[in-house]
Amino acid sequence: MNIHQLDFVLPPELIAQAPTVRRADSRLLHYRRDERSMAHRAFAELPSLLRPGDLLVFNDARVIPARFALRKPSGGRVEGLFIGQTSPRRWQVMLRNLGGVRAGGSLFFANDPSIGASVIEQYDDGRYLIEVDFDRGAPELLSRLGRMPLPPYIKRAKDEDARDDLDRDRYQTVYAREPGSVAAPTAGLHFTPDIFDALKSCGVECAYLTLHVGLGTFKPIATETLETHSMHTERYSIPASTAEAINTARRERRRVIAVGTTSARVLESQPRGDVIEPNSGETAIFIYPPYEWKHVDALVTNFHLPRSTLIALVAAMIGLEAQRCIYAEAIARKYRFFSYGDAMFVE
Repeated sequence: MNIHQLDFVLPPELIAQAPTVRRADSRLLHYRRDERSMAHRAFAELPSLLRPGDLLVFNDARVIPARFALRKPSGGRVEGLFIGQTSPRRWQVMLRNLGGVRAGGSLFFANDPSIGASVIEQYDDGRYLIEVDFDRGAPELLSRLGRMPLPPYIKRAKDEDARDDLDRDRYQTVYAREPGSVAAPTAGLHFTPDIFDALKSCGVECAYLTLHVGLGTFKPIATETLETHSMHTERYSIPASTAEAINTARRERRRVIAVGTTSARVLESQPRGDVIEPNSGETAIFIYPPYEWKHVDALVTNFHLPRSTLIALVAAMIGLEAQRCIYAEAIARKYRFFSYGDAMFVE
């Protein structure tokens, strides 16, 4: 499959730069595969579109404020993004504007010069290993000095502290529990406590798994064909209660609906068959047309970037031609795109 088949022209003004005033104020494009029909709704209507017994599977990963700023001894600013830690003091990071600082070079945090850092190693893929003069680990320090790791298409001035407060609230699902993601599972951003109450009243079940979303989720496919694209790896966990809920729903022929492409990828990473076991591991599954779905019957998702692995997954769910028609309709009706944008329900 050629990457150009996943390309489209998106007017820049449709890229959502901020969330709606209220989470559930977003719009919902409702697509039925059996009828090839589209309807335009409010996201708050989603519970009324579901069936009693449907099982929604959510990703409860929590985004950490992974962006931070360092200073060189000369005073120059270095932009950093936390990726992971091998120990409380040793972080794997991406660094920009490092300039002439090499292995062994000293830096310090821009917001707290008393905390230093030194470059230990640079990897071939552009990542760095740094040692930080802080013993209690990255989550604690970043909660104080970090900023939310918004995708590159959302623009924020570096000094917009009020905006960061907003993003710490709204670039996070209301059910986020497990810290570690550097990107939000954005299909879940629309859900509110009131919507969860409505789901319960409609007889819809909810279950949770965890996939820590990495930077690769925003990486465009750079190869000409999808088959030659190297997919990023992300860690996931399926607890026993969620495995049991999914297995019961499958036995009773009830629908399993993935909330977001991250939930879908975790479910589809499990072996084909009737039983899903509770487990933790890594997945690098790349879902694109043609694909035979094993565990997911329907999908709630946002509108995604052209040439991305995310839009390839959507095309695998509804077909390439339908994906093109839906996205053309969404653009014509001025839906808001990407992380803070509107949503789509495919059943």
